[in-house]
Amino acid sequence: MPYNLITILGPTAVGKTRLSAQLANNFNGEIISADSRQVYRGMDIGTGKDLNDYLIDGNKIPYHLIDVIEPSDEFNLFLFNKLFYQAFEYVNSHQKIPFLVGGTGLYLHSILKKYNLPEADFSKTRTEELDKLSIEVLTVLLKKINPALHNSTDLIIKKRIIKAIIIAETNNNELSQPQMEINSLVIGVKFEREEIKKRITERLKTRLQNGMIDEVKHLLNDGISYERLNLFGLEYKYIGKYLSGELKYDEMFQSLNSSIHNFAKRQMTWLRKMNREGIDINWIEGADCDAAKQIITQKYF
Repeated sequence: MPYNLITILGPTAVGKTRLSAQLANNFNGEIISADSRQVYRGMDIGTGKDLNDYLIDGNKIPYHLIDVIEPSDEFNLFLFNKLFYQAFEYVNSHQKIPFLVGGTGLYLHSILKKYNLPEADFSKTRTEELDKLSIEVLTVLLKKINPALHNSTDLIIKKRIIKAIIIAETNNNELSQPQMEINSLVIGVKFEREEIKKRITERLKTRLQNGMIDEVKHLLNDGISYERLNLFGLEYKYIGKYLSGELKYDEMFQSLNSSIHNFAKRQMTWLRKMNREGIDINWIEGADCDAAKQIITQKYF
């Protein structure tokens, strides 16, 4: 079947947002974000929303799945898929090209590999049954059902482990097909590892100088707990530790910088896994708009 989606992926700090906005402007497209934290309102600097990047030559490029949920609410893979398919249909209905853009490997993988994610039934009976088990037993059970577990935070809080087990059980028992056929042209943005590290460090300094700590303070003032900040990871986790007095500023910066470098490595591991599984990624060096335009012109149309 012909392509009906263009995916722009790559690790953090390679310039995916600006590139995708330029391409959407050029090819009459709209952007669907595949970022597990940009869905949250009020989490702008730390998640790198860079909303100014969506303004190209005076045109505001429409985007979806950004600022759709409160930080106090839970977001997960099922919800992402549900909202992605809604946005995909909406963009298509306006005769525009959908661009899926992001770096959350599991979210990208779920669309490109056509996961089927039925809605889990959190019945009181099953929840109470699992609640009688210890965290250790629940952890073993979850790893058995889902050996490819991606999120270690699921193994810390009992309520989250139970939820993850019910979702995994539902997915394993469901054999029906996903709701619509997706065939994506995939473009990957990459840099040499040292260049990515340099870009991450420079970007982190800029964000800290431009209000990222105040952003986390606002979240705390709005009732978001330090435990919740921990679950958001990276910027929110380490700035939370700094604001609680657990880390000094320099310790926070070094730990956070190192963690983002490791995060970029994990993102590349996901992308290499996709390559091995047969997802054809057309790699470009840096956010080279001309190179990406050429690939789209030759292959998508």
